[in-house]
Amino acid sequence: MFRKRLPPEEERRVRANDREYNEKFQYASNCIMTSKYNIITFLPVNLFEQFQEVANTYFLFLLILQLIPQISSLSWFTTIVPLVLVLSITAVKDATDDYFRHKSDNQVNNRQSQVLIGGILQKEKWMNVRVGDIIKLENNQFVAADLLLLSSSEPHSLCYIETAELDGETNMKVRQSLSVTSELGDPNNLAQFDGEVLCEPPNNKLDRFCGTLYWKDCKYPLSNQNMLLRGCVLRNTESCYGLVIFAGPDTKLMQNSGRTKFKRTSIDRLMNTLVLWIFGFLVCMGVILAIGNAVWEKEVGALFQSFLPWDPPVDNFLFSAFLSFWSYVIILNTVVPISLYVSVEVIRLGHSYFINWDRRMFCSRSNTAAEARTTTLNEELGQVEYIFSDKTGTLTQNIMTFNKCSINGRAYGEVMDILGAQQKRVQPLDFTAWNPLADRDFCFYDQSLLEAVMVGEPAVHEFLRVLSLCHTVMSEEKREGVLVYKAQSPDEGALVTAARNFGFVFRSRTPGTVTTHELGKAVTYTLLAILDFNNIRKRMSVIVRNPEGRIRLYCKGADTVLFERLHSCNHELMNITSDHLNEYAGDGLRTLALAYRDLSEEQWEAWAERFRGADKATDCRDDRLAAVYEEIEQDMMLLGATAVEDKLQDGVPETIAILSLANIKIWVLTGDKQETAVNIGYSCKMLTDDMTEIFIVNGHTVQSVREELRKSRERMLESARTRDGGKEVEAQGWGGACAFGNGCGGGGASNWVPNKSKCSPPQAPPSSLLESISGEFALIISGHSLAHALEADMEREFLETACACRAVICCRVTPLQKALVVELVKRHKKAVTLAIGDGANDVSMIKTAHIGVGISGQEGIQAVLASDYSFSQFRFLQRLLLVHGRWSYLRMCRFLCYFFYKNFAFTMVHFWFGFFCGFSAQTVYDQYFITLYNIVYTSLPVLAMGIFDQDVPEQRSLEYPKLYEPGQLNLLFNKREFFICIAQGIYTSVVLFFIPYGVLSHATQSNGVPLADYQTFAVTTATALVIVVSVQVRNTQLVLQKKHKPGGRVGRGVGGAGVASGSALGRLGRGGSRRSGYAFAHQEGFGELITSGKNMRLSSMALATFASRHSSSWIDTLRRKKHANSTGAQNTPPTGEDSAASSQTPPLSTSSSAAGKAGQACNEPVLTHSPDDIALSVIRCPEREVGECSTGTVQEAPFVWKGTGARINGASSPGPPPIAEETSSGE
Repeated sequence: MFRKRLPPEEERRVRANDREYNEKFQYASNCIMTSKYNIITFLPVNLFEQFQEVANTYFLFLLILQLIPQISSLSWFTTIVPLVLVLSITAVKDATDDYFRHKSDNQVNNRQSQVLIGGILQKEKWMNVRVGDIIKLENNQFVAADLLLLSSSEPHSLCYIETAELDGETNMKVRQSLSVTSELGDPNNLAQFDGEVLCEPPNNKLDRFCGTLYWKDCKYPLSNQNMLLRGCVLRNTESCYGLVIFAGPDTKLMQNSGRTKFKRTSIDRLMNTLVLWIFGFLVCMGVILAIGNAVWEKEVGALFQSFLPWDPPVDNFLFSAFLSFWSYVIILNTVVPISLYVSVEVIRLGHSYFINWDRRMFCSRSNTAAEARTTTLNEELGQVEYIFSDKTGTLTQNIMTFNKCSINGRAYGEVMDILGAQQKRVQPLDFTAWNPLADRDFCFYDQSLLEAVMVGEPAVHEFLRVLSLCHTVMSEEKREGVLVYKAQSPDEGALVTAARNFGFVFRSRTPGTVTTHELGKAVTYTLLAILDFNNIRKRMSVIVRNPEGRIRLYCKGADTVLFERLHSCNHELMNITSDHLNEYAGDGLRTLALAYRDLSEEQWEAWAERFRGADKATDCRDDRLAAVYEEIEQDMMLLGATAVEDKLQDGVPETIAILSLANIKIWVLTGDKQETAVNIGYSCKMLTDDMTEIFIVNGHTVQSVREELRKSRERMLESARTRDGGKEVEAQGWGGACAFGNGCGGGGASNWVPNKSKCSPPQAPPSSLLESISGEFALIISGHSLAHALEADMEREFLETACACRAVICCRVTPLQKALVVELVKRHKKAVTLAIGDGANDVSMIKTAHIGVGISGQEGIQAVLASDYSFSQFRFLQRLLLVHGRWSYLRMCRFLCYFFYKNFAFTMVHFWFGFFCGFSAQTVYDQYFITLYNIVYTSLPVLAMGIFDQDVPEQRSLEYPKLYEPGQLNLLFNKREFFICIAQGIYTSVVLFFIPYGVLSHATQSNGVPLADYQTFAVTTATALVIVVSVQVRNTQLVLQKKHKPGGRVGRGVGGAGVASGSALGRLGRGGSRRSGYAFAHQEGFGELITSGKNMRLSSMALATFASRHSSSWIDTLRRKKHANSTGAQNTPPTGEDSAASSQTPPLSTSSSAAGKAGQACNEPVLTHSPDDIALSVIRCPEREVGECSTGTVQEAPFVWKGTGARINGASSPGPPPIAEETSSGE
């Protein structure tokens, strides 16, 4: 805990079996600690964190004041009891969370490991392992630290590991020790090993290690292939030995694990600001009343000094005013009572239980229920704008199936009847009848491929031979004839399994041979070379010698790179295969092309010499190998292509579609290769063929990445200008707000500025013009490019480009890069982020996001333990956000609005009473009423509303995802809403005080005795207060008010400039003919009437189209305003008629001519709490050509008016019907 911080390492030196030498470098031990507190630090650290809440500090200050008898007119227990209660509840919750972290740490630290000490293997706890120790690992054991593999029980010192904890991949990977240490397989030999390793310092790069072993006056280069990283599991290997290089917090697993962060919601942060404002308001009221006290004591109080002297400490009117100020600070502190925070915690706890009890988020297959692991973030679930998702195990089941293939120009996999129609419900083929080694779980339906194998078609046999030889799969034979494949990628396993079922069975391999069974006959091939896959090559090849001595190269890879390396005689076959590949890609399948090349002995010998030279190179080794690979992979003959399906989890495409309609952007951050991620993007409908363009960033230098991002942005702008004819870009928020056809281009990448004379005054452009372009773009970026894009001088360019795209996929990213991407969006977009994953490689991302969600899947529970919410299926995310999140946000906002209202109404009565009691800090209410007002008298109604309130049923929230957007825009509780609440509270206090005062002040009984006394007045006021604020609960339903303007105009809309009623309209923008279908009603909030049916309900297809066209609804108008404000754009507000001219929608008249020309009308909403305000629905007009919308259509839409006699001024059609008729019929 008090360990001195060491300077950063520049290099690391480790000597085997020499603890004394290694300890002088003070390397970290292997003990890990992910908890935040210990027994000593818990109380001070936890209290420090809690008093970062401004409210807690505020109440502590008030408590100190109440302990001073000269200024306190209230007992101290009214503050200390609830304050201690709140602090204790929070402390217990934090202690419980940290206890489980300690428990997890202790479980890991106390695992046993075999350490070589003094030539003898001894059992040691992981926490006692030190850098330089030699450890023995056995099959299925976790790797305790980052080890240099010294030797293995397997031939050629190979070692097989599973890396699910690191990169989320459950497939097998191969590691190999140096040949010089592979002989040290005996503890006696290893005890004499004194080699020294000089390597790079601790870092978070999972796929790279650079070092050198010095032993016996020789040096040997070390790479990542020689390393076993902490978190891996040893598989299919009896035992191995390793030298500890990095331990504990220095291991790559821990370097990629973010620290536990204290998460607060945006409402919590706003509350801190509001408490400061309220305290300032409280001080102002105290100053006013203190000044009043000084004046009263000087002018009036002096007359009473003879029989009513001041208390002993007070000797003049100024000191009396000073004490009065602090007394009023205590009395008026109930504007923010401590019970507010108690109530908030109770409400959040209730919302958490609703999530835990939701049976529709229960997975019966895994017997797993949803779990809210925190109670502090529920309302933040209703404000999410960005979702960052892992791919493997989160979107997919990580299960691959071989579906289709194309061999020598013929497609297999589609089962057709005689007429050429695809048959349904076909039984899968039975392979076991003729192939005892077939996998019984493999399903294939096309009999014609099996027939081609049986008749011996050479192309089909060669195709399947490629699948059985060109791979890195490991085979394990559990018992005779029972094979288990361990593949580095599941799609590779699916291809080998397909070849196995069609008679070409991969049986085993050694470093120099591959053994197969081809149609029942054992064949052993000599493996001459493996040309491995990487992101640049996008292909893999093997060179083998068959038993007859013929040498052949087999290659599989992406069709885009393979087709460029084919012999010219393959042109016709390549065209046919390309058509098949396009069909497969359209079905969302993952495709590979297959080819081969025959090599002569001379060609092989010459190339092998160059290959050995490149392999032994000490500098630019990767580049030299790539050049040698390129030489041999030429003039190949095409065999065909494969199509594999990565099975998605249930409901993933539908969930992504619904979340997209709710304006939630989804980014996929995966450690998988680019082709895999892109195919999954198509499968889950993140990527579609209808997209305008998909940008791929693969640069390896800072300059190349910057250039690719710049070209992507230019293409977006060019696409927008091309599509909209260069005149309508401003309809989507381009530059300023101008009339259609007269729009001012916003500068930037475009210098297009038409007809400046007709433009409204220019506005400052937003920080990124790209965000307002309504194109269907996607961005795909690789991990090495992302490393450059996240640098300080380029991160804004990357963020602007990515945020302008509908879908973003980041491939080959490390766990830390995932966290950095989330942090980038959090820092610059000021949006609520959610990260979801299922593996240990997602932990840092989950901790960094505002909200972390863990999937309890196939990769352990590390993600669940680090998460705020957990469940077993990605599809439950839509219910978590659109139902529970939306309700939690709505309830919390209404609760806060009502709470501030009722407490200002309660407290301000004391302020008015001060002017009638000589500013003596006398309270109006009884002391017990003050104490119990929030705890007893008004607690149940507000808690019931905060826990159970619903504006629309849960099914409507899922059917209409647009209902989610007010939370993203923070419409329901913000500074404006807060001021409205306190204004209503102050108004209520005026009525509650002055009406009873006016009635009772001069009233007398029949016998002449005055009717009024202090107690009667106090009881009357208190009773009226409780009744009024209790009745006001039902009036806290938020209403979106439409401002009605005379002359037939209806506020603002989207699409063009305002024109006079009945005049013709200019050219409409994209999507201008589709209506949004929104309407609002006071009784049911802004949501219920949207979903009440009648003529406002959109079909699912219409809703999808509506969302895909970037709906120009009132919410989009507010979003643009919010974006303009957040980016600091200084917009000049239009006034009068200019308001219509600078708005983006033509006004709507009820006359037939205006109705016929109206393309789309949406009005700017204004939030209000008044029950008498106007609620105006938006007219819904079906998609027609401009001029076809009839007067009858206009009159169908209900208008809700204040008063039944209201009519549109200057309109030729009759006014709308009264509200009662419409609401009754709608309900």
